[in-house]
Amino acid sequence: MKPARTKTPKKPPVKKGSQTSLKDPVGVYCRVRPLSLPEQECCIEVISNTTVQLHPPEGYRLNRNGDYKETQYSFKQVFGTHTTQKELFDVVANPLVDDVIHGKNGLLFTYGVTGSGKTHTMTGSPGEGGLLPRCLDMLFNSIGSFQAKRYVFKSNDRNSMDIQCEVDALLERQKREATPNPKTPSSKRQVDPEFADMINVQEFCKAEEVDEDSVYGVFVSYIEIYNNYIYDLLEEVPFDPIKPKWNSCSAPMRNTDFVPPQSKLLREDKNHNMYVAGCTEVEVKSTEEAFEVFWRGQKKRRIANTHLNRESSRSHSVFNIKLVQAPLDADGDNVLQEKEQITISQLSLVDLAGSERTNRTKAEGNRLREAGNINQSLMTLRTCMEVLRENQTYGTNKMVPYRDSKLTHLFKNYFDGEGKVRLIVCVNPKAEDYEESLQVMRFAEVTQEVEVARPTDKAISGLTPGRRYRNQARGGPVGDELLVSEVVLQSFPPLPSCEILDINDEQTLPRLIEALEKRHHLRQMMIDEFHKQSITFKALLQEFDNAVLNKENYIQGKLSEKQKVISGQKSEIERLEKKNKTLEYKVEILEKTTTIYEEDKRNLQQELETQNQKLQQQFSDKRRLEARLQGMVTETTMKWEKECERRVAAKQLEMQNKLWVKDEKLKQLKAIVIEPKTERPERPSRERDREKATRRSVSPSPVPNVAPVRLRHRRSRSAGDRWVAHKPASNLQTETVMQPQVPHAITVSVANEKALAKCEKYMLTHQELASDGEIETKLIKGDVYKTRGGGQSVQFTEIETLKQESPTGRKRRSSTIAPAQPDGTESEWTDVETRCSVAVEMRAGSQLGPGYQHHAQPKRKKP
Repeated sequence: MKPARTKTPKKPPVKKGSQTSLKDPVGVYCRVRPLSLPEQECCIEVISNTTVQLHPPEGYRLNRNGDYKETQYSFKQVFGTHTTQKELFDVVANPLVDDVIHGKNGLLFTYGVTGSGKTHTMTGSPGEGGLLPRCLDMLFNSIGSFQAKRYVFKSNDRNSMDIQCEVDALLERQKREATPNPKTPSSKRQVDPEFADMINVQEFCKAEEVDEDSVYGVFVSYIEIYNNYIYDLLEEVPFDPIKPKWNSCSAPMRNTDFVPPQSKLLREDKNHNMYVAGCTEVEVKSTEEAFEVFWRGQKKRRIANTHLNRESSRSHSVFNIKLVQAPLDADGDNVLQEKEQITISQLSLVDLAGSERTNRTKAEGNRLREAGNINQSLMTLRTCMEVLRENQTYGTNKMVPYRDSKLTHLFKNYFDGEGKVRLIVCVNPKAEDYEESLQVMRFAEVTQEVEVARPTDKAISGLTPGRRYRNQARGGPVGDELLVSEVVLQSFPPLPSCEILDINDEQTLPRLIEALEKRHHLRQMMIDEFHKQSITFKALLQEFDNAVLNKENYIQGKLSEKQKVISGQKSEIERLEKKNKTLEYKVEILEKTTTIYEEDKRNLQQELETQNQKLQQQFSDKRRLEARLQGMVTETTMKWEKECERRVAAKQLEMQNKLWVKDEKLKQLKAIVIEPKTERPERPSRERDREKATRRSVSPSPVPNVAPVRLRHRRSRSAGDRWVAHKPASNLQTETVMQPQVPHAITVSVANEKALAKCEKYMLTHQELASDGEIETKLIKGDVYKTRGGGQSVQFTEIETLKQESPTGRKRRSSTIAPAQPDGTESEWTDVETRCSVAVEMRAGSQLGPGYQHHAQPKRKKP
């Protein structure tokens, strides 16, 4: 009779120690697939086992005008083109499976552009299984002999597990066997040859330190996220051949058409973990069964042929492996029927769809919409990583946008500390994928800076360890007693033959009696010996009991002393704990104060930097304004100096003209006074007036017999430099006395680069018609400078103006107008007033005065 079953000890409360505050960074690994063709250009090079380097391809360099640079990215580990699936599994996935067996969750992503080998890494190929079949193989190798009977664990719709006894499980197995269900694979069926090579893993792998006092159950589920909707790939959709189906165009579908499954919803359980409501979970007992379920769902997954990949995944797939474990009871016979003792751990293997550019995949219609949703979900994942990194780096508390995508919303618990997270970045080294690979590397760089809280260890059940094997060895003593009895019986003398064939046989019975008497005597001797030995054993046992009692008393005394010490230590521990809490509170206050001070320090530093920038800006503005004012003062000073020089020159000219006019008046008066009275002056003709005017304009005095004056040339003040004299062919030759002439000048009709390269100065002779109809000649002068491109440029500095005017005739004034003579001769000048008036007409600035060309407009000095 079995003893009454006692209540299972409660789990000891999990103390929130330092382990909950420990964080581990997201493990990011890189795998480089080999090139499809050996002659393809490669843009990714493996530098070391942790670093890769990206080289921009030749076309990228040409498009960027040679402006490019090589970049390096570091990972936890880099796997080159010759890496096997076994090497990748041992480093990346093996620790995750070991954590699942010990009650911790795990999440594994494969990320990369389309055609980079993500699905091959996760699923594998014939003869070389990927991470998924290897994870299943390691799991079943570790728990194979400790698995519970089928249907002992039963899943419900609340993301938890129910437990039932062996009898209920047996009844359900019989019921399910009577009605075959395609959801549950049979372990007796042969393995599908389509995937037999994928799960045939040659290397044996097993976890260490598996809890032998528990029973285990494995449940798998398979979903896909397509266009931001969740679909169950293991759901068997019922089909009604009679009732017509309706498509999106409100038209009836043919009965042979496939009815698409309903999308699933995300819900939150009582532990605030996200799960897919109504998702099919299948219990499996071997690697073959589990992979058969996966392969059945894989056939329903959406793939399409694009310009870059013949079988491109159009959705994110998530294969969940849920491990349920429950402890055995105190006797080690049956599963403990307490739901609170069940531990559920989960490993999620996520094959992300590849990011792609529509201009390369040539996607249209549905493919274009799928690509947009894929890129949007991957962008949301990247945004979540960036916000997590910012919150952890700068201590901010920004909201992470998990709900923007079903992918991030489903796995938000992992980033909040519900398990380990690993990411495998798959890259294709071909040059065409350079820009996409660059974006993938940047995302990986951000992700490996995110830290995830380390999951807590599984709570101890409180039951005695080793219950399973102790129960198996319970039948041992009964067998030993039977063995001793057989040995004792074999020590007796053998019985003679008891067969009596004759009535007169008198020897058989006496021999039998004699043998029985010997046996009885031997038995009696053995009984006596047994009694003696039992008495001796009882005495020894009594002595042992006394010794044990003494030991117990001694131990009890020691124990009471130890208890006193322990009670004293407990009180000391409580005091230290209180002190520790007080110190922790003080530390927390100091940390908050430090945070506030650091924030104030940062704000003050930012304010100081802002003020410094403003001061620098004001200082630079002040210097710029001073330079500008200095330039304006210098320019104004030079301008006024020139203006003053011009005014002084004009005033000097005016005074010279006035002085000359006075001299002329005096000379005329002197001539009139000296001239004899009898002579009658003749009225000069216009030709003689012009000759006199010409002589007066070129001669400083009215002396009649003066030799002809040579033509004077206007000489430039920069005559020492080499000049280019640009005289257009359309200019007219003027017969003025003042002619511009520069010695050693190169005269050209059209400006050319060859002439400018030999000279330092440039002069353009420009003619135009003035407002009075006379020709006005302007000399536009400038300096020749060499440009950076090897040419020459001209900067104009000043303009000189030469103007020619024709005389309009002298004005004559008289007190009385004499009538015309009959012979046609003009009236004679008879009085002094008329002659003086003629002299007065030659005022400063007139055509007949001396200040015509060389004093008309002074040259401006160079600034």
